Amino acid sequence: MFSTVSWNPWAVATDGASITSNARRRTSDLRLEVGALICAALAACTSAPTERPLRLGTTFTVQQSGALALLDSLHPPDSLATVIAASGQVLQAAARGDLGVAITHAPSLEERLLVIPGHAVRRCPFVASRFAVVGPASDPAAVARAASAVDAVTRIARAGARFISRGDSSGTHVKELALWRAAGIAPQGKPWYVETGADQAMTLHVADERSAYALADLPTLARTPGLELRILFDRDTTLTNPYTLYVVRGPDSLRGAAFATWAMTVWRHRLVQVTLPDGSAAFVLRSGGCS
Repeated sequence: MFSTVSWNPWAVATDGASITSNARRRTSDLRLEVGALICAALAACTSAPTERPLRLGTTFTVQQSGALALLDSLHPPDSLATVIAASGQVLQAAARGDLGVAITHAPSLEERLLVIPGHAVRRCPFVASRFAVVGPASDPAAVARAASAVDAVTRIARAGARFISRGDSSGTHVKELALWRAAGIAPQGKPWYVETGADQAMTLHVADERSAYALADLPTLARTPGLELRILFDRDTTLTNPYTLYVVRGPDSLRGAAFATWAMTVWRHRLVQVTLPDGSAAFVLRSGGCS
């Protein structure tokens, strides 16, 4: 029903310093090249010779949590070309008019890049998942005893325990940075802080290999095999991970609006039936309708 193109141009290096420097340099390169990459990706994403597909941009966690596979199984009412990237890159593409629909989870970036400039004609509160601070079973920073998410990251910094960040302007990265700011901590440049510049699954594998802490989207964590990381702290409403569906202003606005109406009923209804290994809901409904 739809074709998917994802890109992650960052390769994980063998040491923390290399990961950090390479991620920063390659992030800068990506800002210059992302437009060309999207155009090339979408040119390859034709599901029917007579119909141009509706262009859906969404995030690595939507893909890696299984939400996209569920979408495909439901046979959406339009042919889709789906591009996967970090939220920041998806929103930049939407602002340029390269996408018809965007689903992201970085509220502050959404407001700044899409809503305030008037690039969105419809905003739909879609679903929410949860983040958690994960880490090794030994838990050297005693994160499991934290009173709040801010206390959890404060404990990590105080202990100088290694923390693996995505460092890629994703929704996960934006949430993580908000926690550090709330704690009054600037982790960049600290020897215990490593930025991968990679997607959620890759970042979790790096954290696992290095017995380090990370911020994880719980549905994605549940579907990432081969990890020994433990969920150490998730008991805080600040760890809510809200996804919003935007219909982008442009020639596909009407098709995008029709897809949004369908997604807010059929796809969303099925998503909230998905459960995590502990039996809790992987996704919950967000209140309100499209505006």
